[in-house]
Amino acid sequence: MRTATVADLRNNFARLSQWLADGESIQITRRGHRRGHRFATLKPDAATPKKVEWPDIQARLDRIFPDGPPPGKPVSEIVSEGRGEY
Repeated sequence: MRTATVADLRNNFARLSQWLADGESIQITRRGHRRGHRFATLKPDAATPKKVEWPDIQARLDRIFPDGPPPGKPVSEIVSEGRGEY
């Protein structure tokens, strides 16, 4: 859970709204005699989908095949052969 002040909410709303879009909750604190005490909590809408983090496929392939792709026909050629002629 992220933390922001009321001033952050006013001055940096774009950044805080991105946090909400990413599915994170934000604790809002206020300044003054009770500095740092939680004032409110902002939570993303349940209907809002969370940000999808895609895996790094190229890094995975580099780890599996450090010397480059394995020898043989390219996949596109194998698929073309499998389809045949129509």
